[in-house]
Parts: sequence; structure tokens; C-alpha cells
Amino acid sequence: MYNRGYFAAAIGVFFLYFALSPVHAQTPAKPSMWYLTDLEKEVVRELNRVRRDPQGYATHLKALKKLYDGNMVYYPGEATLMTNEGVEAVDECIQFLENAQPIDTLGPSEGMSKAARDHMKEQSRSGKTGHTGDDGSSPFDRIERYGQWERTAGENIDYGSNDARRIVISLLVDDGVPSRGHRENIFNPEFRKVGVACGTHKQYRYMCVMTLAGGFSAKKNAVHTRGENPADGNATDDK
Repeated sequence: MYNRGYFAAAIGVFFLYFALSPVHAQTPAKPSMWYLTDLEKEVVRELNRVRRDPQGYATHLKALKKLYDGNMVYYPGEATLMTNEGVEAVDECIQFLENAQPIDTLGPSEGMSKAARDHMKEQSRSGKTGHTGDDGSSPFDRIERYGQWERTAGENIDYGSNDARRIVISLLVDDGVPSRGHRENIFNPEFRKVGVACGTHKQYRYMCVMTLAGGFSAKKNAVHTRGENPADGNATDDK
């Protein structure tokens, strides 16, 4: 754990059974997410849904329980998935959500998304996992290529899914991760900005990188002027 913020990678919540293919006077205008793919936009929205209404979001996990048989998860028409903890981890997550307080939503950041995309593209080519880049860069280093993070920063990575809800549920349940560090990141009220980059992965088929920070100030000319509004720390495009 870095003293500047926690980050952790999830090799999904689930593992494929056959081989691990897993303060302002007025309300600011919602920032555009034109620089994100449809999946990446939906990941931002999904993160904000659970932060805004954790009790309501728990219904999605209750529905997931019906697909479990022991440690196995059976999605209709898809490969069987194997978990480490079984349905107990889902029950524990439901309990957490039902007792959690709503927190401010995350504002999307172009610069932080570029930092996430750098790492995603690198691992997409190499098939590696984790938070350290081939050049030794940390999540903080990558964010600082495009600007300055504020107060605290972190990173979540999910491997194995190209569905926004499954990505977020995977990180919330945090199967096999005793610290539940991914969930802590999602529910850290100090995080106000998020960058997202999703793509393919040689071993796990898909991956999605999420950079998080208390705030972000873009470097001049490092991001498109439409994409970054440092004042919009808690705004989100939720259409």
C-alpha cells in the first residue's frame, strides 16, 4: 500500500473454470465524456450508481446469487465461472452495501483516462497484470504525465470482463481479496475524479483500468480543453 493512496488489481471476481479467462455558487455543467468508449462511459456511470445508491445497487448482487452453485457461477449461455469464496463473498458485499452511506459521484477526467489508457495498452500487448508499467511507472507516475492529482490517488484494474456492471460488481465483491481494497477505493469519499480505459488482454481476454484521485489539474496542452474541468470534482455525465 502506498502512503499516497491504495491501489489494487482484480483478476476478475470470477475465474473461468477451464483456464482463468477472467463549492461552487452554481451547479456546474456536466462534463462531456466524448473521449471515452461506450463501455468506458458505462463504467463511470456504474461506479456512480453504486456510490449514489448503495442500497439500491445491492439488488443486482442479490440477483447474482441465484447463479451460484457452491463456488461455481453459471451465467446462461456462457462459460462456467469459478470463484474463490463462493456466494459468501456476495452476501458479505450485500451486507456492506445495505449499510453504506451514499457518497458524491465521480467526475470523469480526460487526463486520468489517458493515464489509464497508457497502462491498458501496454498490458494488452504484453499480457502482464498488476500496477507497475514496463518502464517501472506507478499509477501516480502515469497520472502525472498528464497533470497533477490532488490529495490522494489510486488505481483499480479488473481482468476478464467487457460488461460494465460485471466489472463494477467484480471489484465490489472482491472475491479472494481479504482487504477488499477495490471496494474501499470505490467507496472512498476522498476520490472525486476518475479515468477509465478498457480493452483486450492476451490472457484474460478483457481488462479495464480505473484511475482515481481527490482532484486533477491537467497540464497545459496535455488534454483537450473540452475534456477537463477541474471545478467539476463531483459532476458526472449520467445520461
